[in-house]
Amino acid sequence: MGWFKNMAGAFAVATLLAGAGTIPAAAQTRTLIVAASGTPEGFDGDALRPHTQETVVQVYDPLVVYARTKDADGKEILDSSRVQPNLAESWTVDADGKRYVFKLRQGVKSFRGNELSAADVEWSWAKSFAQKRTGNFIANVSSVTAVKALSKYEVEFTLSAPSSIFLKALTLYVPGIYDSTEVKKHATTEDPWALKWMESNTAGFGPYHLESVRAGEQAVFVANPNYFRGAPHFGRVVYRAVPSGASRVTLLKSGQVQWIERPTILQVEDLKQDRRVKVDQTSGRLFAALWMNAKFAPFSELKVRQALNYAIDRDAILKAVFRGEGVPAKSFIAPSIDGQDQSFFTFTHDPARAKQLLAEAGHASGLSVEILYSDIYWWLEAMAIQAADQLKAVGVTATPKRITASDMRARFAPNTRDMPFFAWEDGPLVLDAGYAAFLLLHSQGAANRNGFNDPEVDALVSRIRQELDTGARNALLRELQQKVMAQTPWILTFYPTLFEAMAPNIAGWVSHPDDHERWADLREQR
Repeated sequence: MGWFKNMAGAFAVATLLAGAGTIPAAAQTRTLIVAASGTPEGFDGDALRPHTQETVVQVYDPLVVYARTKDADGKEILDSSRVQPNLAESWTVDADGKRYVFKLRQGVKSFRGNELSAADVEWSWAKSFAQKRTGNFIANVSSVTAVKALSKYEVEFTLSAPSSIFLKALTLYVPGIYDSTEVKKHATTEDPWALKWMESNTAGFGPYHLESVRAGEQAVFVANPNYFRGAPHFGRVVYRAVPSGASRVTLLKSGQVQWIERPTILQVEDLKQDRRVKVDQTSGRLFAALWMNAKFAPFSELKVRQALNYAIDRDAILKAVFRGEGVPAKSFIAPSIDGQDQSFFTFTHDPARAKQLLAEAGHASGLSVEILYSDIYWWLEAMAIQAADQLKAVGVTATPKRITASDMRARFAPNTRDMPFFAWEDGPLVLDAGYAAFLLLHSQGAANRNGFNDPEVDALVSRIRQELDTGARNALLRELQQKVMAQTPWILTFYPTLFEAMAPNIAGWVSHPDDHERWADLREQR
């Protein structure tokens, strides 16, 4: 067995649990107020509801995390090439790459004062396996078949095959590592995983713990006095529901909140001109695209998909929709992730070529299609309108049609996927090209929204997941990108820049692949 070891203010907190640690007095009086569009509708990472992901990442710490480094400007960023210990202090891996044993840090405690043990890890993964949702998908993509406590501080992961994704997948918030001692108190025969209790409660080993939640008003989080990395700067975080984006901006400008939910590009342009706020940014890893489902005519015809790609003026979209803020999307792998190859993207704005391809596909007299979109992301409507206008020039009548967010999510669910043509933004939560490939292209991929299905691609993705040699893996990734780009399942446009808006004295923000700030990173500058 080879050994791989890694070294690792307006409110006050009124009370702490008996026997718990203490939060420094200064931190107790420091409150971060976040303005979001709503309140969390649950705290189970396996059952994502509105505002669940934004808050569970504050409560549940993973076994490992990405290392941190500095970019050319001296800004702290995640290093996607290196994973380091977190709740686990070290690990071993068998020579065949199919068995890992993690040694947990001793003395890690939840808000309740219960110490982290291997039994917590085993219980948490068993929960995800049983639910067969997000965590189970993560287990599947990283080839995990079993998780077993070997001793109080040692936990074994068994894989069905070597996995180049596994360690990076462990950086995710799901499967969350729960304080199972606490959660089990609220389990019943009908609800063995206490999922009902998790709708309004948390029990993790991370930096924060849910104190209270009032639907449609606010959720209040308090610092975990036992957090193994030490007390965070803010002892209390108020996650306040402010449905209006304009109102969130006003509250930030007036100093009544310190952070607002992801602003639109027009709001960003306004905020950048105001000295009362600060705007930070990073390169996006989610690609904005028009997705085409080959199960439905006319998108079942390759020449039609190619024609629509030639019809789109991406420079005009960058200016009109993204206000110049974005990186060209020439692969489903973001530029910030190792393994991207842009050489297979050959589309330019060429209306004449688009018309020729449409004619060759038997549509010389034109086409009529709908572009579905929702309000989930700020740019979706603008993209649909711009694309519809551009497609007119090649004889395609494209009618933008708005549907509800819940309808859109239901329609691109794995058991449905019945939208022929729609605007959407997607990308991986794990900073790995193999994970991105499985997520977006494999027939079992959770974000394969347009039902892309190619047995050869499935087989290639499976090889990439198991290939541990970097050179060989990159060769396979190149082959995959060539094959997929030739099939043209999307009209790729840009990786929109991600912006965060905050009070001018807030520092410490580090971009994470789930696009949610970590409150424990944030601090006030004097």
